[in-house]
Amino acid sequence: MSQMDNRQDATRETEEQFRILVQGVTDYAIFMLSPAGVVTSWNVGAERIKGYRQSEIVGEHFSRFYTDEDKAAGAPALILATAAREGRAEREGWRVRKDGSRFWAHVVVDAIRDEAGALVGFAKVTRDITERKEAAAALEKANAALFQAQKMEAIGRLTGGVAHDFNNLLAVISNGLEVLAIQSRTAIDKKMIEGMRRAIDRGASLTQQLLSFARQQPLQAQVYELNALIREFAPMLSRAGNRSTHVELALQPGEAFALVDAARFEAALLNLVVNAVDAMPTGGVVTIATETVQSDLHMAPALPVGRYVRISVSDTGSGMSSEVLAQAFEPFFTTKQPGKGTGLGLSQVYGFITQSGGDVHLSSQPGKGTKVDLYLPLAQPAAAVSVPLVARHETVLLVDDEPDVLGVASELLMSIGYEVVPASSASEAAEILKERRDIGVVFTDITMAHGISGLELARLIRSQYPAIRVVLTSGYSAAPLRDEKSGLGDLIFVQKPYRLADLAKALRA
Repeated sequence: MSQMDNRQDATRETEEQFRILVQGVTDYAIFMLSPAGVVTSWNVGAERIKGYRQSEIVGEHFSRFYTDEDKAAGAPALILATAAREGRAEREGWRVRKDGSRFWAHVVVDAIRDEAGALVGFAKVTRDITERKEAAAALEKANAALFQAQKMEAIGRLTGGVAHDFNNLLAVISNGLEVLAIQSRTAIDKKMIEGMRRAIDRGASLTQQLLSFARQQPLQAQVYELNALIREFAPMLSRAGNRSTHVELALQPGEAFALVDAARFEAALLNLVVNAVDAMPTGGVVTIATETVQSDLHMAPALPVGRYVRISVSDTGSGMSSEVLAQAFEPFFTTKQPGKGTGLGLSQVYGFITQSGGDVHLSSQPGKGTKVDLYLPLAQPAAAVSVPLVARHETVLLVDDEPDVLGVASELLMSIGYEVVPASSASEAAEILKERRDIGVVFTDITMAHGISGLELARLIRSQYPAIRVVLTSGYSAAPLRDEKSGLGDLIFVQKPYRLADLAKALRA
C-alpha cells in the first residue's frame, strides 16, 4: 500500500472517529449548514434538543428553529451573514422545537472555508440553557425582593425614629397645655388653648400614620372571622363610592379567622377602596374578595410556609406604571394632585399588614386596573382575655430620659393630685425603689438612651416589688409587651403624646 493510501486511510479513520464523537454528544445540538442555511448533518443531541429526526430535517432550512417574530426580523439571515463576515457569531434567544414548544438557546455559528478561502458552509452548536435562564431570573427576582425589603426596612426605621422624636416634642407641648388649661382664667385663653390642642391632635395623627408604616403602632389584635368583619363594614365601604362606582363582595364560603386589630383592618380596607374609587373617575367596580391559600415557593410575595387568608381589593381603573408600583408603599409618595392625598394611605396598609404578620402584594397595569392582595396568617378561633383591675396609689415614680418631658409630665401629674418622684433613667429609678417604700406606681418610658430600658425596669419591679404597679409609655408601639418572651403582656401602656384624661385613666385603672 502506498504512502498516499495510508494517509487517506488515516484521514478516513479520523473523520469516522470525529463523526462518532459528534454523534455521541447528547447535551449539544451539533450540525452543519450549507452556505444558504440548509441543514446537511444532524447529531443525536440535535434530535434530543430540537425534536427532529435526521431524516426529517436534513435538506430543510435552519430558520424553522426560529420564532415567528425573529424570522420576521431577519434574525436567521443576520446570524449567517455575521458568521461569514467575522468567522463566528454567538447569540442567545428563544428557539422552537418540533412540537412548537420554546426553549432558551445559546447558539454558536462558525464559518467553514476550504483551503482557497471559499465559504463551504457553517458549523452550528446549540445548547438548551432554559434552566439556567430560569434560575438567573429567579435569582434576580429574589434579589429585587430583598432590595425592596431592605429599602422599606430602612425607610421604616428612619420614619419611626422621626415620629418617635416628634411624639416627644408633642408630649411636652400637650402636657404643658394641660397645665395651662387648669390655670387659664379668660375665654380667650381657653379658645387659644383649644386651638393648640387641635393642632397637637393633627400632629399626633400624622405621627400615628408614620408609625403605622414603620410597624411601630400599637395594635389591639384579636381573632376575627374576616368574612363577617367585611360584611359588617360593607355599608361604609359602599358609601366610599359614587353613582358611577360600586363595591362588590366576592367572599369565599365558610369562615376565615385571622388575628387582627379590627379598627385598623377596617381602616385599611377603606383606604384601599377610596384609592380604587379615585382611580376610576369615569366609574367602575371595586371588588373585595377573600380566599384561603397555602404559601409556596412561587407565591408573590414570598411568605413563610403556612396557610393565609388573602383579602384582595381590585378595581377596573387607570392602573399604575412599573415605576409607580416600585414606590407605591413609600410614605408621602402620591400621584394625586396637591391637596388630594398625603401619600400615607398605602404606607399605613403596608405597615399594618406586615406588623400583623402578613404581607402585601400590589399588581397593576396602566389602563387595566389595580389589585392589592393582603395576606394574613390563618388563625383558630380564640376566647378574649380580660385584664384584671388593680388598685390606685398616690405616689408616682416618673421615669423619662428627656428632661423636658420629665419636667412637664411631673407638673401634669401633680396638677391632678399625685406626688411625683422624678428619675432621669431606669437605673436611677431602680436605686430610688431601694430607698423608698411609698412608691405605688411607676410610670416609665420604654426606650431610653442610656442604662437599662423601661422593659428591664418593669421586669425588675415584677420580680422584686410585685405590689407596685407599672405603666409604660412610648412614642413607639407596645409591640415588645406582646412578645411572648417578655412576660409583661398584662401591663398598661399609654401611647405618646398622651392627654390628661388618658394619663389619669391609666394611673387609676
